[in-house]
Formats: sequence, structure tokens, C-alpha cells
Amino acid sequence: MSKSFWIETLGCPKNKVDSEKIAGTLLLDGLEPADSPTDANLIVVNTCSFVEEAREESIETVFELSQLRADDVELVVTGCLAERYGDDIASSLKNDVDAVVGFGVPVSISTKPNTPKFDLLNLPRPKRDEPWGYVKIAEGCDRICGFCAIPSFRGPQRSRSVADIRDEILSLDVQEIVLVAQDLASWGRDRRDSTEGIADLVKEVSTIVPWVRLLYLYPSSLTGELVDIIAGSPVPYFDLSLQHVSSPLLRKMRRWGDGERFTDIIRRIKGIRPDAAFRTNFIVGYPGETEDDHDQLIRFLEENQIDWCGLFPYSKEDGTYATTLGDEVPKSLMLERLRELGDLQDGITQKKRDSQIGSNVTVLVESSGIARSHREAPEIDGLVFVPDNLKVGSFETVTIREAFGTDHKAEISTSEHWGGND
Repeated sequence: MSKSFWIETLGCPKNKVDSEKIAGTLLLDGLEPADSPTDANLIVVNTCSFVEEAREESIETVFELSQLRADDVELVVTGCLAERYGDDIASSLKNDVDAVVGFGVPVSISTKPNTPKFDLLNLPRPKRDEPWGYVKIAEGCDRICGFCAIPSFRGPQRSRSVADIRDEILSLDVQEIVLVAQDLASWGRDRRDSTEGIADLVKEVSTIVPWVRLLYLYPSSLTGELVDIIAGSPVPYFDLSLQHVSSPLLRKMRRWGDGERFTDIIRRIKGIRPDAAFRTNFIVGYPGETEDDHDQLIRFLEENQIDWCGLFPYSKEDGTYATTLGDEVPKSLMLERLRELGDLQDGITQKKRDSQIGSNVTVLVESSGIARSHREAPEIDGLVFVPDNLKVGSFETVTIREAFGTDHKAEISTSEHWGGND
């Protein structure tokens, strides 16, 4: 009887890609996916370490799965927590895990014999059941953002080749590809054997699949060419990593830009493609954040009416520049600002969703009765509920009839539908 595995994935889309590649490796080794962690011979926990809350969730998950498993079941911890705190985790969890395995940048780890160390960037991955898939195009990051520790354990940027990316996309056999990386728009800059940049890659991927979506674009790297390509595509979706809009605070974050520049970028995009969708994220309570900084962020949200916005409390990360700043924002004030911004953004998102009622949109049916238009990134934004007789993997034209929360309900439009690559 074949042995089986279970992978528990925490954190961002990049981690989901890593988990799929771990799964691909285990499948090649002859293991089969288990129906649940209690049925598995091997449990892998792919952890997140971006902020304190994520670390706590990762540790709690390891403990929970350790309690569930039988004595002969192996439990391996990998991912960002293993990379960043490999020795500490191996020591403190020695009675709960069998191995702590880093990948990417080498770290000091404790492993049992025959436990694989995964170098994931170019490993194979299984075909997906869903008609979309994330593809990680680079590992690491060359930026020095004041709040982020990721470069310290993921290392400098290492871009994959076009050929490797193309081969992976073809192997997935999907209708939508979501390109992800720590610094997506900087793809290719570290490759001395190529002059191709992210715009060239997007053009190439667009010849393989109908829909191409990009996550995490630094505004300083958003060139006119890249804007034109995204705005002119079937997926005019702009995920802009802004973090704040106050110029003095952004300088403390070691980031580029300010609210006026960001507003100009959004206006320029809307001028090219009025139905473009926007997502961004902001850190609230970064050291030194003043009431004026906070008010600037409120005015920015009110003025730009962004479709989707993630709001995160500042997390103090060891080894980052932010820990040297002092002038910390009290937690109670941070939470108050988060609530105010969250209430404002919830209203904006609801208004944007309501405004689409009655419109005809093209959607990708990703499972029975569930679809997404260009406005909704998978697993992050809302959904479009459609008749369950529509074919999974097909593109359909539907009419939005109802908005509830972040989701839409739609019916089949009288307009002709199209089938993408079908």
C-alpha cells in the first residue's frame, strides 16, 4: 500500500506555489495525497513568518497537527518560519516535529536522514483541478523596505528564465495564470544572460493563456509599457503595493512615492481603461505615524475609491530598520485607526460592488456555480455566483443581478459567450 502525504499551507500565494511543488516532488517519489491529515503517513506544514500573527498561527498549526498524528507519522516543518528560525524551531519543537527543512537560501537546520531539502523554484508540480494557477516567477528580493525581513532569509532576487516559466504554465493546463513574486515588476533585472523584463514576460504568457493577472506591483516599477499591456488585456487588474501615502512616513519605510504620485498613477490607468480594478494594501501604525499621516490615508481612500484594500497593523520584525526608529504608535491607537480605515474601505468596496449591478461581464467559471471576472483575484477578492450548469473552465458573459457583501450573483447574459482556449 502506498504511503500518503498531507500538506498544510499557511500564508501568501507564493507559499501555495511552493506547496504544490512539494506535492509534485512527493508524487514523483511514489506518495499519494491523503484525504485528511489523520490519514497521512507524512504531514508537511508550510509555514509563514511575515508578521507575528502569522508566526503564532504557524506554531499553533504545528502543535495541532502533532497532536492529531499517530506515532509512526512523520511531521516536517518547512517554509518561511523554518528558514528564518530553523535552529530555534528544531530545538523548541523537537518533541513535536521530525524535521525542520528550509528551502531557497541555505539555513542551519536539523533533519532526519533521508528527509529532502526542497529547492522549489523549478521543481515540477501536479496539474491543477481549478482552471487557474499561481506561477512564481522569482524568489527573494533586492529591496530594503524598513518593515520587511523577507530578504534576510529568502535572499536576493533570483528570476526564473522565460523557458522555465513557459514550461510550467503549459504543464498546468489552465485558463488563467496569476504571476507572483516578492517584487514582480523587477523580474529579469538580476539575469545577466537576458535583456527581457516583466513586460516581455507578460506578453509571452499572454500567448499561452487567455487571462494573465499580476500580483504585487511596486508603483516605482510600474512603467508606461507595463500599464499599457495590463490595461489593454482582458484582465485590467492592478495590485499596487503602496503601504502608505504619507511622504515622510514612506521615507521611514524606505519606500518610494506619496499620495499625489499614487493618485496620478491611478488616474492615468483609469483614463486608459475606465473599468480597471485596483487592489492595494497599507500598514497602519508604523513607527512615527502621526494623525496627519492617518488623515492623508483617509483622504486618499475617499478620493481614489479603490476596489479592494488590505489593512494591516504594523508588526515589529527582528533585524528590520523599523525596529531602530522608536516613536512607536500605541496599540490601542493603532487598532482605532485600523477600525476607522476598515469601516471606510468596507463602504467603498460595497459601493463599487453595487455599481456593477446590471452590467454584463466576462467571467471564468472556476468551479460549479462559482466564477470570477477580471475584478476578482482568486482566493483574495469576492466571487461571482453563476448558474451551476455553466462549464468549469469556460469563459461566459453574465449579467450581474445582485451584490451582497463582497460577492455578486449573476445570470447568463443574452450576449454571446466565448470559450477561451476551449
